[in-house]
Amino acid sequence: MRERLHKLLAHAGVASRREAERLIGLGRVRVNGEVVAQPGTLASLEDDVVEVDGLRVASREGFEHYLLNKPPGVVSTARDPQHRPTVVGLLRGVTARVYPVGRLDAASEGLILLTNDGDLAQRLTHPRFGLEKEYVVELSQPVEEAELDRIRRGVESRGERLRPREARLEGSGRSNRAVIILAEGKKHEVRRMFEAVGRHVTRLQRVRLGPLLLGDLPSGQYRRLSKAEVEQLRAATLG
Repeated sequence: MRERLHKLLAHAGVASRREAERLIGLGRVRVNGEVVAQPGTLASLEDDVVEVDGLRVASREGFEHYLLNKPPGVVSTARDPQHRPTVVGLLRGVTARVYPVGRLDAASEGLILLTNDGDLAQRLTHPRFGLEKEYVVELSQPVEEAELDRIRRGVESRGERLRPREARLEGSGRSNRAVIILAEGKKHEVRRMFEAVGRHVTRLQRVRLGPLLLGDLPSGQYRRLSKAEVEQLRAATLG
């Protein structure tokens, strides 16, 4: 059934009706490849291709979203040819076919999101939105503020320039614990940053993804996101 476009976007969880009208007015919404300027335009998610900022909108019905505290040694895939434990395998009791959003390398731990909401997953990983990812880092040796400042300015690693959005030491003076915030994730980026200044990461834990916090969820455990948390994630990818 077709409905007015601003209502359709609101029902799909993209934005409030007022915000949807604004997105339409800015020319950020397309229906079947054409920019739509009128909020009252009729459309259907079943019969039409509706896109916001080039990303297709899907119905929210049947979507499930889970936050998992990934332990080290678990791979961030649905299945593994080497038969290592996977993040999907830790979601015992979940019958929906959910998939991890982004990745944490096997040695790392902490917050990872799993969902069957493809549109939201695509937005959360799209570099356009620069969703922040926060990590707590433990190192084999204390780091000097001067070394951390080198990381803040950017370092070269394997032909790539790596630079965090924010980097700080935990505690005062030299410390073997630091906090790194990234706006986009490259492979093993945090580990490579510290390798570039001669430091070895012994533990890497992701504690935040945009507005979503790991909190005190035990390692290996998961919980379903609240409706409010899902809406916060959607809002974080509308900028």
